[in-house]
Amino acid sequence: MIETGMRLPEARFLRIGAGGPEEVLLSSLVRGRKVVIFAVPGAFTPTCDSAHVPSFIRSMDAYRAKGVDEVICLSVNDAHVMRYWGETTGAAAAGITMLADADGAFARAMGLAYDNPAAGMFGRSRRYAMAVEDGVVTAFELDPLGQCSLSTGEALLEKL
Repeated sequence: MIETGMRLPEARFLRIGAGGPEEVLLSSLVRGRKVVIFAVPGAFTPTCDSAHVPSFIRSMDAYRAKGVDEVICLSVNDAHVMRYWGETTGAAAAGITMLADADGAFARAMGLAYDNPAAGMFGRSRRYAMAVEDGVVTAFELDPLGQCSLSTGEALLEKL
């Protein structure tokens, strides 16, 4: 499992651009930059939609004031879902980059993939938040399954 001090593995995410789905390399997002990445088990799911994403929307000005170049939300969903979720929650308007870990490869590479059959979720990502500088994790918070407290926007902000 990823931890503070480790370099992030390379990953390919998807987003909807002007011409449709486009690939984004993680290295292009983090190289020489200070970035916050948070992951949720699923777009439009109750806690992710009502608590986790809103906590980062509320914190965006404070992250900018701390010199964070970009805040990225990841989920094992498709790029269309992530685009629409960003629009409906206000995350996109707040400046949060919504990216799809469409096949869950990044969640697996990070050691953070899990299944929750009772909720109908398979191959999803655990709920976490991290600060990354030039590709190296400088702060990492992983929530226990079923909780959203350690990885909120406000909680990670306190670590910066």
